[in-house]
Amino acid sequence: MDHPAIAEGNVAVITGGASGIGLAVAKTLASKGMRICIADNNHDTLNEATKSLDGDPLVVVTDVSDRTSVESLKNEVLSRFGQVDILMNNAGTSIRGVTSFSAIEAWQQILGVNLWGVINGLQAFGELMVSQGRPGAIINTGSKQGLTNPPGNPAYNISKAGVRTLTESLAHELRAIDNCAITAHLLVPGFTYTGMIAKVIAERPPGAWLPEQVADLLLERLARGDFYIICPDNETTETIDHRRMQWNLDDILQGRPALSRWHADYAEDFRQFMDSED
Repeated sequence: MDHPAIAEGNVAVITGGASGIGLAVAKTLASKGMRICIADNNHDTLNEATKSLDGDPLVVVTDVSDRTSVESLKNEVLSRFGQVDILMNNAGTSIRGVTSFSAIEAWQQILGVNLWGVINGLQAFGELMVSQGRPGAIINTGSKQGLTNPPGNPAYNISKAGVRTLTESLAHELRAIDNCAITAHLLVPGFTYTGMIAKVIAERPPGAWLPEQVADLLLERLARGDFYIICPDNETTETIDHRRMQWNLDDILQGRPALSRWHADYAEDFRQFMDSED
């Protein structure tokens, strides 16, 4: 059985929906008879994406970092469909090599899309979905970098850590609303071969999942009612993910240096921890 919001005739709005995971989810939901709106910032990519979708999807050029643009998206969705049952705040961006001391413009771009894009989506659609009085789902796309904070890209990590915190708070707030049937979910893909990665790696590495695999797991976990939907891939198992997250949390509990997983003095301890059976 699917999440109750996934039903023929219901409406899904997916940002970053013209490629990668967003498009894979759009295809899956369209195949189940849902009406689809995909929003993206590239007109040509959007038009190409519509050719692979069932039905008559609505496509809207949207800059998720701009609240006015997201409000315009909402107005077009309501004008066409009159309702929203699934909101997937999936649009994301990354800039290689952005450090703590990089130009503020790079920080603003990453935070604007990855974090403010989710905030803008919630502001535009959240209360509307609650007011409809029927089941719905809000899915925000995070990242494992927002959970384990690997060195080298703090702007991206912060944006995705913010998405995690925001989505956790959203889930709590929705539970506190009487008779609210909207659920919140944090999607955390593993290594997935998307268009963003294809720009720097011409062929899919053996360890990477396809976007369609992420979409399939997402729907399976939505049906189970999971909040954290953390995806494995062909090289990282659920156990590996859990151990990495546990080590990071234990930096605080055990008083180790920040990011000790990447600290030379703790390399052997981390290796033994990952190899242990307990």
